[in-house]
Formats: sequence, C-alpha cells, structure tokens
Amino acid sequence: MTYIGRFAPSPSGPLHLGSLVAAIASYLDAKSNQGLWLLRIEDIDPPRQIKDADKIIQQQLNSFGLNWDGEILYQSTRLEAYQQQLNDWLRQDKAYCCNCTRQQIKANGGVHAATCKQLNLSSQGNAIRYNNPKNIEHFSDLIHGQVKVDSKQAFDDFVLFRRDGLYAYQLAVVLDDIFQKVSHVVRGQDLLETSVWQIALYNSLNQATVQYAHLPLVLAQDGRKLSKQNGAPSVSEHDIAQQITQVLNILGQKPPLELNLESKETILTWAIDNWRPQQIPKSSIFSQ
Repeated sequence: MTYIGRFAPSPSGPLHLGSLVAAIASYLDAKSNQGLWLLRIEDIDPPRQIKDADKIIQQQLNSFGLNWDGEILYQSTRLEAYQQQLNDWLRQDKAYCCNCTRQQIKANGGVHAATCKQLNLSSQGNAIRYNNPKNIEHFSDLIHGQVKVDSKQAFDDFVLFRRDGLYAYQLAVVLDDIFQKVSHVVRGQDLLETSVWQIALYNSLNQATVQYAHLPLVLAQDGRKLSKQNGAPSVSEHDIAQQITQVLNILGQKPPLELNLESKETILTWAIDNWRPQQIPKSSIFSQ
C-alpha cells in the first residue's frame, strides 16, 4: 500500500510553532516511508478565515523546505460532495436534523440527548447529526497505542452540518481523506478523542480507516495551546535551520548540535533518515 499523508491547515492565519510541528512531523513520517505528502487547505469556515492566509502558509512551507506532492486541494471545491453524502445519510436514516440549542446540550452535561431524533425536522435552519451506532470507543494510535474514549463522547450523535449553514469538520475531513486516498494522518493531540467519530464515518462508508498519530500540543507559558485564535506568533522566515531543529527536539528526535550549522535541506535529510516516531512524547510541551 502506498503511504499517503497530508497537512491540512485552515487559512485562519500564518503557521505558528504548533502548526509547524504538525507540518514537519507529517512530512517526515511520509518521506521516511517513501510516501506522498499532500497539502489541503481547509477553507470551509469563512468567518475564521483571513485573506491570503493560504498563500502565506504555502510560502512558509516552501521557506522551510517542506515541498508537497501534487496539486493543493481546497475544501471549498468539495461542497457538492459533502452535500451529496449528507443527502444519502439522511435518506438512509444514518443522519437526522436537529434543533437542539447549546443551552439544552449544556444542561444535559454537554451530551446531546437526541430528543429531536424522532421529530422528522427539515434541514432548513437546523443542524444535521450523525445517527451514531455507538459501537466504537477504542482505536489504535501510532504514538499513544490503544486509546479508549469516554463512552459519553464516543457514542454522541455528533454534528455533520452546522446550524449556521457550514459543513462540520468531521464530515469534510473523512470525505476528503477518502477522496485523496490518505492512509496516514499525523496531527495534534487536540483531535485525539474525536477520531472515534471519524472511524464511525469510515465504517459507515465501508472504507478502511487511516492510521492515526496524534502529536503533543505545544503550549504557551500560560498553559493554553498555541493557536491562531490565542494569538500565537507566526514562525519566522529567518533562522530556518534553528527552528527546524527546535521542532525536532519537541518531537523527541534528538538532532546533533552541529546540525544547527547546516542547511535546511541537510537537516531534513537527517531527520527523514533518523525518524523515530516511537520517541515522540505523549504529553504536551511548553514552548521556549
């Protein structure tokens, strides 16, 4: 089987240290397995998007020597495919329309009570949820081993289409990974537990599940995840070599000190040849 990996940022701002860790880790895992590394821009949440952020991200990846394979896929070109799958699941009773509010869900301990399931609501102005068969709460992760997710979350009827008219991440990511024949997903640990939802969708579609690897989060000094929403600074396009070796240290790869004096190409070649995913830490790491 051909290894196909991907990096799938949202165009909500430039890359920061946390997203650079995900980019480099997914790149190294693909290239160390003689695989392909795809770039996908997840641009289906317009309120969060920043003009030309996708071009900035591409420029940053090029600056760090992270060259993707093939054409870039923009999720905004895939809306028809998402809607077709939603229609199919609604017709098969594998999904249903929901008018429950956040307040109602919060009052139920943060879990959707599914009281709307029998109402036969229209999709107009409502969310669409997956009719979860409630049979997956474990999965295998390359870094974390066997992962068990709390059954309340694992068996929740999660959202496929939002009330504000936007397609949900769970739907788009699975359909696009299948469409691009992705075999391995290397991404941040904040998405670890929702993997069971995505596996449920793979099973519904009779598709083989990808191999997951969830990376440690990089935290700011206040303990919050580095993110664009939290104002994490953009990575610099200066001192590229030092930033790559910093990422390799975050990933537990222990590059020799003298690599700091080498070119980015030499560092990435060393990193591919010496990639050891079993050395990646499981716990979050504070940025320096």
